[in-house]
Amino acid sequence: MQIFYTLFNETATNMCAPKQPTLKNSCLFCMRILILSKVTEKEKMLRGMIYDANNDPALIAERLECKELCRDYNDLRPKEIAARENLLHRIIGNIGGSILIEQPFYCDYGYNISVGKNFYANFNLIILDEAPVKFGDNVFIAPNCGFYTAGHPIDPVERNKGMEYAKPINVGNNVWIGAGVTVLPGVSIGDNCVIGAGSVVTRDIPACSVAVGNPCKVIKSIE
Repeated sequence: MQIFYTLFNETATNMCAPKQPTLKNSCLFCMRILILSKVTEKEKMLRGMIYDANNDPALIAERLECKELCRDYNDLRPKEIAARENLLHRIIGNIGGSILIEQPFYCDYGYNISVGKNFYANFNLIILDEAPVKFGDNVFIAPNCGFYTAGHPIDPVERNKGMEYAKPINVGNNVWIGAGVTVLPGVSIGDNCVIGAGSVVTRDIPACSVAVGNPCKVIKSIE
């Protein structure tokens, strides 16, 4: 990743600098552009760059595979606890301890999700994990909550091309999230927080806070 950004910055600098064109500079510029052009849409997605979400065959295949696994998970009988847990370990990238997610559960890729110890989510959890979504230990999530890392350009021309970007979401330890909460791209929720039902979390919430509303705001500190 560092190599990519170094090349990008150097290329941008060379483009703007008033230098006399030489064969050497031209060759270096072409090589750098070639390297940038070989970055896959998945790599762009994971680096937080604008990428083509809707037309890239590799990303489409990964989403379809994840949807198949989610379908398998949601079709299991509630009493099939062991089978449900085994499937969650196939869907979710990292599981740090005990986990229970009530059915149905949906996500886009799965491998970008990480959960700590003692994770519980009630019915209809949705995680659009184009970027990493990380949950700490002892996180409890009420029904009908969504964690959305994906965003789209404001420019309708670019948006209509299927272009997209993604920003990570982080949820700390000992967090309780009420029913119907929406968490938007790039948000961090600190340790020991309570997020009130129906909230839309658009900005970071500091640790040890009770926060509610649309947009979600801190109304009380937890001593």
